[in-house]
Amino acid sequence: MLTWFHLPRRHTTPLSPYLLVVPVLLYYVAFWVQPVLTILIQSVRDPQTGAWTLNNYLLVLHDPDFRPALWNTFVIVSVSVTLEFVVALALSLLIYRRFWGSGLFFFLMLIPMALPPVATAAIWKTGLTAHGWLNSLLVHAGVLAEGKRIYWLGTPRTPSWQLLALMILVDAWTVIPSVMVILVAGLQNLPKDVIEAGYVFGGTSWRVLRDIILPMLRPTIQTAVVLRLIAAIQIWLIIVLLLGFGRLPVLVERIVYYHEEVRGLDIAPAMTTGYTVIVALIVSLAALLYLYLSGAFEREAA
Repeated sequence: MLTWFHLPRRHTTPLSPYLLVVPVLLYYVAFWVQPVLTILIQSVRDPQTGAWTLNNYLLVLHDPDFRPALWNTFVIVSVSVTLEFVVALALSLLIYRRFWGSGLFFFLMLIPMALPPVATAAIWKTGLTAHGWLNSLLVHAGVLAEGKRIYWLGTPRTPSWQLLALMILVDAWTVIPSVMVILVAGLQNLPKDVIEAGYVFGGTSWRVLRDIILPMLRPTIQTAVVLRLIAAIQIWLIIVLLLGFGRLPVLVERIVYYHEEVRGLDIAPAMTTGYTVIVALIVSLAALLYLYLSGAFEREAA
């Protein structure tokens, strides 16, 4: 009588998932890890001698424009992100109600998002000049007297806070649609029966929004705010196109200034690498701080 013995099969891990991930990892190493390591090494080496040094960061910290750039960036991030989120949330809730013409309203609101930064700057540049379309509109509306002009882009004596407020408004006009799209997508995925139950049990619109909609929308809010937070720290192009370099310094604008405008200076490479690493650290810390305060890490641990 023959007896068949079945040897136990070895538990082998399939290689297919890892093989599929390899191209992504190679792309990540080539286009992210390698440039990051390169800039980190360059930031602690002297551009002339190649010696290891922290002088690049000392040059940045002693730059007269560093503190104004840091402060302006902080104001833009704190005010702009808050303003854009509140307005985008209100607009997304309005669109979520699906009133008559909401589709057309949603389409019109997306137009600023579709415009490239250069086109946005051209629109506002022609509008914010002394004889631009914005002053003409105010004159025809009777807000301004005939012959009166507002110098929106300021003069050499204009306080920086006025220019900062103007840039925040222009940036908000451009970015609010993108935040709104994320929030609208999140609202459409919420279970409607839970929201309807809130009204059935006597909840007011404010109570349902506060206790039901916003808690369920929290992951979407986190995504929208983190993306906008990172983008706000990196704002520079619209400022340079409207005001030029130096009038309203921000951190990334300083990187571009030393890398493109004054690349012939001896200190330009050191300032560029130093500013780049500092901005990268600020972006990472800001995103981690927001996720920590919002409780994202606690929910993942649970």
